[in-house]
Amino acid sequence: MKLLDFVIVKLTIYLVTGILLSRFIDISLLISTEIFGVLLILLTLIYFISKPQLKKTIWFGLISYITMISLGILLVTLHNQKNHKGHYSYSSVFIQDSILSVTLKVSNRLKPNNFNDRYVVSILKINEVSVKGLSLLNIRKDSLTRAFDVDDILIIKTQIHAVKAPLNPDQFNFKKFLENKYIYSQIYSKYEDVFIAETKTSSIYGYADAIRKHINSKLQNHNFKPDELAIINALLLGQRQGLSENIYNDYKNAGSIHILAVSGLHVGIILLFLNFIFKPIEFIKYGHVYKIIAIIICLWGFAIIAGLSASVLRAALMFSFVAVAMNINRPRNTLNILAGSAFVLLLFNPNLLFDVGFQLSYLAVIAIVTIYPLLYSIWRPKYPVADKFWQAFIVSIAAQFGVLPISIYYFHQIPGLFLLSNVIAIPFLGFILGFGIIIIILSTINFLPSFLSTSYGKIIESMNLFFKWIAKQEAFLIQDISFNIFQVIASYILIITLYHLYTKKSYKQVLYVLVAILIGQSVLITTKYFTETKEQFVVFHKGTSSIIGFHKGRALQLHHSLIDSVEAKNTMITNYTTKNHITEIQEESLQTMYKINNKWLLVVDSLGIYNIKSFKPEYVWLRNSPKLNLNRLIDSIQPQVIIADGSNYKSYITRWEETCKAQKIPFHHTYKKGAFVIKLK
Repeated sequence: MKLLDFVIVKLTIYLVTGILLSRFIDISLLISTEIFGVLLILLTLIYFISKPQLKKTIWFGLISYITMISLGILLVTLHNQKNHKGHYSYSSVFIQDSILSVTLKVSNRLKPNNFNDRYVVSILKINEVSVKGLSLLNIRKDSLTRAFDVDDILIIKTQIHAVKAPLNPDQFNFKKFLENKYIYSQIYSKYEDVFIAETKTSSIYGYADAIRKHINSKLQNHNFKPDELAIINALLLGQRQGLSENIYNDYKNAGSIHILAVSGLHVGIILLFLNFIFKPIEFIKYGHVYKIIAIIICLWGFAIIAGLSASVLRAALMFSFVAVAMNINRPRNTLNILAGSAFVLLLFNPNLLFDVGFQLSYLAVIAIVTIYPLLYSIWRPKYPVADKFWQAFIVSIAAQFGVLPISIYYFHQIPGLFLLSNVIAIPFLGFILGFGIIIIILSTINFLPSFLSTSYGKIIESMNLFFKWIAKQEAFLIQDISFNIFQVIASYILIITLYHLYTKKSYKQVLYVLVAILIGQSVLITTKYFTETKEQFVVFHKGTSSIIGFHKGRALQLHHSLIDSVEAKNTMITNYTTKNHITEIQEESLQTMYKINNKWLLVVDSLGIYNIKSFKPEYVWLRNSPKLNLNRLIDSIQPQVIIADGSNYKSYITRWEETCKAQKIPFHHTYKKGAFVIKLK
């Protein structure tokens, strides 16, 4: 067995296995390095010892795969900045939640939320002591102050806060999302409290940001509307920060949000465009080599300007391989190219594996490469126009085989009209991208005629209106679909076995499909069992309001203080009901006492009135800032736990917490500890 006989697909699978195992195995950097080193030495010894009969032994292959798994684990521990002593969290000057003088460098601008502009920053110094590590900087929005640029050096006197875990069950885990990007803290400030120490561009990201700013300054001279300019930035510059919430939701609900994320579709079209532009170079000596170099430089130049996101990196790397294969007349195995690009990207950043965009883009391309030829073989239209629309249609169908299970898992919805939107949009996307590149080039050299900019603006506006119309067809949008990770795995097993049955019709393949169906049924039965047997009582966290829930099987009984019942079904409750397969919701007003597992819960509201003559509550729930003597209440009933939700004043919470600490009574504040949950018997 020769070393070059190892297929890159297999190596990538084992590397991915190691990265996944690192989530369940906590190994220090030293130990993981030692394990990998020992395996690498063993692999080398086996290679030289068994070299004469290498094709006849399985030991080299076995040790190679184990080594790749250990490499995956090592990469995760190596890239985790908390495993390095220079990280700010290990510095003697770092005190969490205390006022510190912090020197920061802006690494990236993120999409702002309703209240803050957001930046990824590198922490350079704390109180003049050099450190390293990433943080999330939140700056209160101010229309009178310019946003910071990438590579700006900032000095702030502020606190560095830990990122909080979700406060409610089944809520989006923003903490885990940031940790996957090696961000473990966040900072809050105002523009007027920030001193800009330096504005010099010093990194490749800074130069890319400067180029984007220059392009936008030129485009703004041509009267593009804000939504049109935001779409141009998303389509061609990879920046979605300027997209309004309405535009983003229109594309998402139409099932075409991928159009706004620079990915393989965009880079593939640009490759074809570059291949055509640089074709005359082929006629000079060594023209093919120069053409390949020119194309790769342009592809990576575009990738850098587009922000080097996971999808852009994957596409640029994959299509660089494709560009080489196209121009040296070598056969192209797209799956190997795809696996090779994933392998290289994961070596440099193993946490990309947990990036949703990374997962969706790879699964979509894998599905298109494998399933599209099967669908296209069913019917090949004679007329070119019909053929193009048929290809767009089956490309969308093929991609959905790859992304639908995991899309439902992450987003819990199916855009019913995604076929219509993609069939119409994809054939014209090449024209829109090509036209857009011409618009950008002409605008930067101050040679863009007004009729061209107006025409392009109308095209973008028409595209926005089309997706807005698609998104309004709510009858075709299936939302709040319950789908867990085991159902995702079972779905992919079934898709893979059906694909093999179609391509290799045999008794064995039929057996594999039947096994996949049995696995799917087992997952459904298990999910149903755990769904219908799950029972718990929850005090949810919500600022200024009180919400509790009795969850029994597929039913949820909500008791809340919300004025509008629609608000009770906000994202917090929707996430909970979707993840737990809840189909029935009942709403009730709040009571003064509840019985939970033969124990009593006393509710004390703003009036501070309670009556405990007939019973002795084990739990006390304080809501809506009651004025009461907590010491007297504790002395009279000796509760097991005191609960305070988000409807209370912070000053009251601080006083109650000190009282409970003195009385040695557990105090559960939902803002700090998250929702209070009791399993029902």
